[in-house]
Amino acid sequence: MLAEVEREEPDELWCLGDLVGYGPRPNPCCAAVERRVALCLAGNHDLGVLGTIDLNEFAGDAAVAARWTRGVLAEPSRSFLLSLCSSAAREGVELFHASPRDPVWEYVLSAEAAAAALELTETPLVLVGHSHVPLAISLTSDVLDGGLAPDGTESELGPGRRLLNPGSVGQPRDGDPRAAWLLLDFGAGMASFRRVEYEIERTQAEIRERGLPDALAERLAHGI
Repeated sequence: MLAEVEREEPDELWCLGDLVGYGPRPNPCCAAVERRVALCLAGNHDLGVLGTIDLNEFAGDAAVAARWTRGVLAEPSRSFLLSLCSSAAREGVELFHASPRDPVWEYVLSAEAAAAALELTETPLVLVGHSHVPLAISLTSDVLDGGLAPDGTESELGPGRRLLNPGSVGQPRDGDPRAAWLLLDFGAGMASFRRVEYEIERTQAEIRERGLPDALAERLAHGI
């Protein structure tokens, strides 16, 4: 995914959080993000692994994976994750791991949640993550529109305001198992939703080799 992104020669890379918590390579993941990404947020799984959030807040497999990750997390990875916040801003953009109403936990998957997110922010563009589902929502003349944003979706960055979710690199949940990312071209006023194939079977094998729950491996093949 990073190789595909870098072919676009972006000015900056942004990450909306959850670097660790499900996957078999938390330390290489943290190192790659720290090396390449200009802005990174902390997700609920990052905070759970760090101990900032009680693991009782997580469902069974997520808690098991977080405990395993705690045991293998290297000090440089831990220090990097501890330096992160769950929200940030760039010129004209507000970024949240989850939502403006709750930057750590709220899923923006309903019209009500999307409307609240836009009401609580002021910038033309709002970016959210957490749900693992790519979304493109517009608010123009008080009319909310949009929804799922599959591969190839393009969303104009205006008129009006936009709330976008790039989807998930490591565990997409929209039925498409390919890694998801979002290209923002502010000069052209366009957001492009992209997908990249990767070696799912290799990742599944590594999850199983580490003794993590099999469901975490199985779901990768289906994007759920």
